[in-house]
Amino acid sequence: MIIVRSPLRISLGGGGTDLQSYYKEHEGFLIAAAIDKYVYITINRPFLEGIYLKYSSIENVKDVSEVQHKIIREVLKMQNFRTPQIEITTLTDIPSGTGLGSSGSFTTGLLKALFSYRKRHIHQEELAALACHVEIDRLGEPIGKQDQYIAAIGGITSFAFHKDDRVISAPVNLSVDTLFDLEDNLLLFFTGFARSASSILNDQKVRSEKNDESMISNLHYVKELGYRSKNALENGDTQLFGELMHEHWENKKRRSGSMTNSDIDNWYNLAMKNGAIGGKLVGAGGGGFLMFMAKDKLKLRKAMKENGLEEVRFKFDFEGTKVIHS
Repeated sequence: MIIVRSPLRISLGGGGTDLQSYYKEHEGFLIAAAIDKYVYITINRPFLEGIYLKYSSIENVKDVSEVQHKIIREVLKMQNFRTPQIEITTLTDIPSGTGLGSSGSFTTGLLKALFSYRKRHIHQEELAALACHVEIDRLGEPIGKQDQYIAAIGGITSFAFHKDDRVISAPVNLSVDTLFDLEDNLLLFFTGFARSASSILNDQKVRSEKNDESMISNLHYVKELGYRSKNALENGDTQLFGELMHEHWENKKRRSGSMTNSDIDNWYNLAMKNGAIGGKLVGAGGGGFLMFMAKDKLKLRKAMKENGLEEVRFKFDFEGTKVIHS
């Protein structure tokens, strides 16, 4: 049996500039962090022939073309199994649709597991690129590349997205004190809303391809915030980083009318009055997790708990997608 774990992620600045519709013309930049919440993939060879899948649904089919889970179907097609005899099980620490990049984590984890199952090695960047190929090129999803790359590589990492499709990654140069400050004071709260990011991302894609001036200007600003956030973190200025998160959120809300709602706005305003320096929704928007940089974490936790928001505590993951049993 092969067991692989692939980390979920939080975006720390510049998110949205990793879509082809933007970086193909203007190049993109962002920083993201892998966290110790995971998607787990297990692969086993069952006694009988067939494809056995266990995720939020259960499938038992004879041929790859019959598989309903579109990512699994595409990945298995690429493997060219002559006589499929495989069992794939998926478990997650946090459900999909919550803005933490679970789809990208799942795809990198599945590919890593299948490569290990077939006794083949794949490099981190190659794994991320292949996962992007599956989701963006083969399935036509209107998504960016940060989820696959941060899941594969891990850590707190910057990514530059070039016009020729090259992705250059580099670890953000943090002091140990800054790292501990982030782990202590970056807080995640679940809004209770799970959502698909496709409609928001597709709107961004279409408007970027049409060279919509307001969208392009918004993303230029977001990219600049990514650079400024990286500098703030490398200088150990987490106060400024929190203020930039607030600036980012105010700008992000202007990108789409579906980005927020009255509940999210009320919770955000409450947090800002109760110990938060700044914050934002993680992911494309519309639901999922609110993330805040806190100056008074106890006061912030109390206010959010009293208003029904559950906190998910985390640490950073520096290993990326890896085989944990074979």
